Amino acid sequence: MTVVVDKPPASAVQQSTRAALAPWHIRAGALAVDVVPGSAVVATMAVTWFTVPPNGVWWWLCIAVIGVAILLVLVNRLLLPTIVGWSLGRALFGIAVVRRDGEPIGPWGLLLRDLAHLLDTVSVVGWLWPLWDSGRRTFADMLLRTEVRRDETAEPSFNARRWTTVLVATAAALCVAGAAMSYAAVFAPDRATDRTRAELDTQGPKIVAQMLTYDPKSLHDDFARALSLATDKYRTQLAAQQDMVQKGNPVINEYWVTDHAIQSAAPDRATMLMFMQGRRGAAPDERYISATVRVTFVKGGGDRWLVDDLTVLTKPKPAGAGK
Repeated sequence: MTVVVDKPPASAVQQSTRAALAPWHIRAGALAVDVVPGSAVVATMAVTWFTVPPNGVWWWLCIAVIGVAILLVLVNRLLLPTIVGWSLGRALFGIAVVRRDGEPIGPWGLLLRDLAHLLDTVSVVGWLWPLWDSGRRTFADMLLRTEVRRDETAEPSFNARRWTTVLVATAAALCVAGAAMSYAAVFAPDRATDRTRAELDTQGPKIVAQMLTYDPKSLHDDFARALSLATDKYRTQLAAQQDMVQKGNPVINEYWVTDHAIQSAAPDRATMLMFMQGRRGAAPDERYISATVRVTFVKGGGDRWLVDDLTVLTKPKPAGAGK
């Protein structure tokens, strides 16, 4: 007796095989989970590494985070599939990379496959090839003879949803931390320096004019006010100059700033160049004078700007002299 077994049509077999292959959008989602969080951390920390002072704690911390992020991406893409069967992204979307005969692919094969994806990236069309290829293969799949198939047991057994949430939250936190480090290292000091320039552009000339102006009728109060505008470092030198004036024959000494420029500035320190004019004495012995000074300011207690040094570049001389 002969039993005749009907073979399924070849087209039915092909349709069944194609149905087992992972669609393009699922593969794209799995790749995004595997690569995007780590890439975002690496990119953020690389930018931060360029902005923070070199060889400092934050500089080395950025390098360490970049190294750990790259290592974890490689472990997830290359080692985890050989241990549990899937990477995190593939487990979340229920797919697995296998050879055409269904056998698993080892870590070196996965590494070669990821390197072959460079061809897909350079050509761009390689990533889109699965949309119309009967085997839903990228160029890397063709070179390594691999396929991406559905595996519905991946997500439940691996608890991929929870680990994906942890991964995305950690990557987001590291990106925010990197942005905060960049702000603290660059943008905050820059804004503080801009504030210094704006404040001293207004306050600097007034401070110096008040320090150098005095009247014999209010000499004690004028000198006390001048000393309050100086730091401890410069106060000793200023007090010695005031003693010399008091021992002599004090006359009216009034200055005002006609022009000024900020030579350098930092959040708590700045140097200014000032061109000054003034008058000395009273009529009929009154004379008009001019001088050029370089003044260093530092921020003291209460966010007050104080004179830390004052150097006379051009000594007082009659206004218009040398023309």
